[in-house]
Amino acid sequence: METQEQFSHYSVMLKESVEGLAIKPDGIYVDCTFGRGGHSRAILDKLTSGKLLAIDQDPEAIEYAQNNFKQDGFEIQYGSFEQLKDYCEARGWLGKVDGVLIDLGVSSPQLDDAARGFSFMREGPLDMRMNPEQGLSAKEWLAQVDEKTLAQVLKQYGEERFSGRIARVIKEAVQQGHLETTLDLAELVKKASPKTEKNKHPATRTFQAIRIAVNRELDVLKNVLEAAVAVLSPGGRLSAISFHSLEDRIVKQFIRDQSQMKDLFPDSPVQLEVVEPILKKVGKPIFPSAEECKENPRSRSAVLRIAQKI
Repeated sequence: METQEQFSHYSVMLKESVEGLAIKPDGIYVDCTFGRGGHSRAILDKLTSGKLLAIDQDPEAIEYAQNNFKQDGFEIQYGSFEQLKDYCEARGWLGKVDGVLIDLGVSSPQLDDAARGFSFMREGPLDMRMNPEQGLSAKEWLAQVDEKTLAQVLKQYGEERFSGRIARVIKEAVQQGHLETTLDLAELVKKASPKTEKNKHPATRTFQAIRIAVNRELDVLKNVLEAAVAVLSPGGRLSAISFHSLEDRIVKQFIRDQSQMKDLFPDSPVQLEVVEPILKKVGKPIFPSAEECKENPRSRSAVLRIAQKI
């Protein structure tokens, strides 16, 4: 039986994302996606009397933190980072947090553990839940979703060109009882795809789309960005790493929208109320170095964006 210790995790853009927080030794920080603690460790190394709250909804990540992060100033919170505002409010931290870090990638231990059902390269149950104790598994979701909705999910969340064709094949397999494992799904998608992209498994987009739907990832991202603004202090930093264009678009648009002055009544002939910008963009988007991409190919699609609360 495989244990979580067998699966190593590489924290993407570790140095750049932590530097983006402009850490104060006595500050208050939140790592919204603990994983295996790479970013948390780097933040803690820069703190003296400061505090770090780490959040994760994966029970294995919580267990890892409890076993390996026993030090003053560190606390691990089991749950979704969608509840960031609630967690900070409970600690009296609203408007007092100096930095929030969000790494939106699926952690390597989750991908590498076949039993979690994230990988199209390994035989495992069709699960894909970030928190295996909550919600529907991918298999359960595929059994109840209709073909039209599935096709829309594959197109919107996976940017899959052959979404209709793949959705039809998946639903046929579900009805026939032929869809049980990750490799069953990967093989179905492979056969249903008339063309393949160079150096990309044909099931990549489908697995991404189903995972996003099962975990409500884009809705959760929008909510945590709003929460981050609420918990940050003036001058506090947001450091967000996304891994595909849908996520990055949401982060980019959120920072842009919060950086602009808003007229709440644009059609009124009299200027009634103008909302001042809440954030300012810090620098340009940062991409992993060629060296990092070579060392960890999973980092190739990552984008880091940094913003500061005004």
